[in-house]
Formats: sequence, C-alpha cells, structure tokens
Amino acid sequence: MLGEIVSQSRKCRPLVHCMTNYVTANDCANILLACGGSAIMADDPDEAAEITAACGGLVLNMGTPNPRRLEALLRAGQAANRLGHPVVLDPVGVGSSAMRREAGKRLLASVRFAAIRGNATEIAALVHGTAAHRGVDADEAGGDGADGAEESAVRLARESSAIVVATGNTDIVTDGKTVYRVHNGHSMMQAVTGAGCQLSALLGAYVTANPDRPLQAALAAVCAMGLCGEIAHARLSPQDGNASYRNYIIDAVFRLTPETLERGARYETDR
Repeated sequence: MLGEIVSQSRKCRPLVHCMTNYVTANDCANILLACGGSAIMADDPDEAAEITAACGGLVLNMGTPNPRRLEALLRAGQAANRLGHPVVLDPVGVGSSAMRREAGKRLLASVRFAAIRGNATEIAALVHGTAAHRGVDADEAGGDGADGAEESAVRLARESSAIVVATGNTDIVTDGKTVYRVHNGHSMMQAVTGAGCQLSALLGAYVTANPDRPLQAALAAVCAMGLCGEIAHARLSPQDGNASYRNYIIDAVFRLTPETLERGARYETDR
C-alpha cells in the first residue's frame, strides 16, 4: 500500500506551491525534488492565488509570520479550495505568541485543509488555543503525554475534516476515525532544523499525487521521512554531524524505493 504512494508520486511528478519559511525553503525544495516532485515558492499576496492555480497542491507554513505573509497564505489557500487542489497546513510555533494563535484560527476558519502536520505541542495549541513556549523544532509528546497527543490529533481531524499528523516520539496519523501510530525515525532528526517542514513538503507532494488516498498518503509520508532518518543515521561517519545528516536524509528520500518503504515502515493501528 505505502509503496504505491511512492510510485505514484514519482510517476505524477507533482508541482507544489510550497509557501514555507525562509529558514527551511531550500531544504523543502530539495525534498520535493528528491521525492519526484518540484516546488514553486511565492509569498507575495499579489501573486499567491495565480501561482497556486498553476500548481497541483499547496503547502502553507506559518514559520515566519507577518501580516503581509498571512494575507498571502489566506489568498493562496482560498484559491486552492476553489480549484479543488489539496492544501497542507504546517502550523509552525502556533502556540508561541498571540499573533500566531490568531493566525492559526484565521487559517482554520478560512481554508479547507486536506492535511495538517505539526508536532504534538502545535496540534494541541490548535485544538485548545493555548500558549506554548517551546522552540519551533520541539518534537515531544507535549504536556499531556502520548495519549493526550493522540486525543488532540483525533479531535482536530474531526473538527477540521483534515488528515492530522502529530509528530513526536511516536507519530500519530489520523482522519478522526482510524489512528496510525508510526515508530520510524531517529532522535537525531531533532538536531536538523526544519525536519518537520520537510515532512510537510513531502506530505504535500504525496497528497497531491494521491488525492483519493489522503490518509494512506499521509501515513506513507510519515513512515518515509522517519525511515529515511534511520537510513541517513546509519550512513554517518564519526566525523559527520547534523549538517551531513540533513544532506543524507535528502539523499535517502531521493533513493527511496517502494520496496524499501514497504519493508522498513513500522506502524500499528487499532483498526
């Protein structure tokens, strides 16, 4: 099942309007190229809708917000909705400030999302509207623990009608009914700034190329990113650090085959 998502993504070569932040733009573009897709990155409100119309999918990333950028995200998201293109939200640091919390509320109220991907703290902040002052790269289970992360993800999926991915020690993928728990990944991925943003970009490509299977596409993206983190870590030499690790992750995504993903994906579900 998951291998088919990879095959279709390489066959379809999805063009994704990836409105990510300036910290991670290059890595997100390279992840999209590595999985068989390609990226356009435009964040001016005056062209956001037009660029979105030229692409098959859209990723909205809140990593470096300001009023002008938020307007561009809203215009792009609404244009994608009109065209029936899938939209992925990455609510980076959404609980870190009142401005980010308000931006998250506006996006959820104004745009229909195919998928929402955040760490457990960010997903909980979207659900509860609470402040959270962890760094944007925090990838822990959140204050309520693993059970609380799963509960928040399920609730957000039901309220938004989106597939929700909550990353942490165990990654959660859910449509509000079925819950997958993914065990792929390596702890060193927390030392790579923007690993979550890269996952959101990969998710955007997989959902765009597999629009009829969004839950399976999300599961494949999470398993693939985690597995590639494992493969990349096994490649490290004693002299390598987090910069080499970042490059090896992108290499692993580029080299990932459907068969490798089918063999290496580690997940469970109650149904």
